[in-house]
Amino acid sequence: MTAKHDQLPDYHDYLAHFSIDDVIARLDDHNDGKFNAYESCCGTHLRAGRGDVLALVHEDTQGNINKLTYAELDAQSAKLAGWFMAQGLGEGDRIACMLPRSPQLLITVLAVWRIGGVYQPLFTAFGPDAVDYRLERADTKLVITDHANRFKFVGLAQCPPVLAVGGAMPEHADDLDWADALAHAAMTEQPPRLASEKPFLQMFTSGTVGKSKGVAVPLAGMPAFALYMELAIGLREEDRFWNMADPGWAYGLYYAIAGPLLLGVTTHFCEAGFSAEGAMAFMKRHHITNFAAAPTAYRLMKASGLFDTGHETLELRVASSAGEPLNTEVVTWVERALGCPVMDHYGQTETGMTCCNHHGLAHPKHVGAMGVPMPGYRLAILDAEYNELPPGEPGVLAVDIANSPAHFFQGYTWQEKDPFAHGYYLTGDVVLLQEDGTFQFAGRDDDIITTAGYRVGPTDVENSVMAHAAVAESAAVGQPDEIRGEIIKSYIVLREGFTASDDLADEIRQQVRERLSTHAFPRVIEFVDELPKTPSGKIQRFKLRAQAVEESQKDT
Repeated sequence: MTAKHDQLPDYHDYLAHFSIDDVIARLDDHNDGKFNAYESCCGTHLRAGRGDVLALVHEDTQGNINKLTYAELDAQSAKLAGWFMAQGLGEGDRIACMLPRSPQLLITVLAVWRIGGVYQPLFTAFGPDAVDYRLERADTKLVITDHANRFKFVGLAQCPPVLAVGGAMPEHADDLDWADALAHAAMTEQPPRLASEKPFLQMFTSGTVGKSKGVAVPLAGMPAFALYMELAIGLREEDRFWNMADPGWAYGLYYAIAGPLLLGVTTHFCEAGFSAEGAMAFMKRHHITNFAAAPTAYRLMKASGLFDTGHETLELRVASSAGEPLNTEVVTWVERALGCPVMDHYGQTETGMTCCNHHGLAHPKHVGAMGVPMPGYRLAILDAEYNELPPGEPGVLAVDIANSPAHFFQGYTWQEKDPFAHGYYLTGDVVLLQEDGTFQFAGRDDDIITTAGYRVGPTDVENSVMAHAAVAESAAVGQPDEIRGEIIKSYIVLREGFTASDDLADEIRQQVRERLSTHAFPRVIEFVDELPKTPSGKIQRFKLRAQAVEESQKDT
C-alpha cells in the first residue's frame, strides 16, 4: 500500500535545497554560532511576539486542566532558574527530575536549560536500582521529585539534595521546598550562550552487555529535533498536538517537549496512565489533530473497540508511530477507524529519529517500511567489513557521518562502547534498502528487547533477577506478544535447595518490578536446569529467543 502525496513538497526537491544552516537560523535569533536550549524553546518566541501562545495544556489525574503560555513558562522558569543559581548550580550541572507529566516538569526542564544546565530525566516507573545507577554515574547535583516518588531515593549509595514538589515530608525533613523555589527572585542574567557540542540532555540507553550507557545530547541536536517535528510529524502552527510518550524516555522528552517547543507549538500532557477510554476522552476534550504514540497504544486502542468509529467524532488529521514497526492490520485499522494516515518513524536515543515516512514530504510510503532518511542524514547499509551494500541485501544500518550535517551523536558519555567504524555510526539494526530508496527494518544484531515501545537491555533484567536468593543464573529475552510487541521472558536456573513454583516466580517478578522498573520485569518466567552457552561460558540468548518464539506460537 502506498499513501497519496496530497500535493506535498517532493522529498528529492526538498533535499536539493536543504541547508542545516537555514534550520539553525530559525531556531535561534542571536546568530552567534552558539546555542541555549531555553532561548530556542521559549525566549525566541517571546521576542517574536508570541508570548500569549499556549506552550502546554495539561490534564491531571482528576481531570483538572492547567495551561501555560510561553510568557508564563518564561516567568516561572526564570524564578526556578534564579533559585538554581542561588544553590550554586550552573553550566554543565546535571539536574535530575522524576515527576509525572505536569506543568512542574516542563518548568523544570526550561529552568535547567536557562542556566546552561543539563536536564536528566528519570522515568517515574524506575525503581531504586535504576535511579541509583543513573545518579551516581552522572554525578547529579540535584533531584526534583514529588511525594509519590520520594521513596525511590531512600537508601541510595549517592543521593544529591532533593527539591520536593509539595514540600518536605516529616521523614525527609531536609528536603527543599518547591514552593519556596518558585517564590525566588527571577534570574536576571542572560542565559549562557554555549558551543553546539555542549550537552543539554543526559540520557541513558539500554545495552546488551553491562549497565545502561550514557548519552549526552548536545545542543547541536536541536535542529534535528525540529526537522523531525516539521517533516515527519508534519506539525503545523494550528495543530493540537499530543505525543503520548512519557518524557522520562527519549521519544517523549525529544518530541513531546523539546520538539514542539522549538516550533513554538502547543504540546499536551495527559497525567493519567494509558487506557483506551481515557485516550478517547482526552482526544475529544482537547480536539487533538496531531497524535503520536508507540505501536502498543494503537494495538490497545484497536482491541478496545472504542475507536472503530472514531473518525465520526475525532478531529485527527495525522498520526505517527515509533518504537517498532506497525503491521498492515493496524495501519489499515487506523486509516479506516481514526480517519487519518499513520506513519512509521525510526530512530534511537543516540541519534533521534533518522528514517521516517514523512507526513510533510512526498515520497514512496510502504506499510511496514521505515521510510526514507531524514533530511540532513545519509544512511547506508554495511556488511561485516563495513562496505556499503546495494539495494536488496540486508546489513547493519549506519549513519554516514561526514555526509550527515544533522547528525549530532558524539559517542557514549563515559565511553562505555565504541559505536563508530570507518566514519560510520553503527545502529545495530539490520535493515535493507529498497530500489525506490526506502528502508525496510529486518531485525537487530543484538539482544535488545522492545516491549510496549520501550527498549530494554537484558543485562539489567538479569541482574535484578539474580539479586533474588533463589536464583543461580538467569537470561532474559523477548517473546512475541500481540499487544506489547514483545514481553520479557526470563529463563532461570535455581540454586540448590530451592524448588520451582508459581509462588516463587511471582516473588521474583515482584522484586524486579520494585527494584528495577514497572515496565522492565519478566511477565513470563520459566525455570530450567541449565542455560545454553558457548564454550567460553557466554549465554546464547539467540537460542532462547528462538525457543520463546516457538513457545509463543504453541500458546497461540
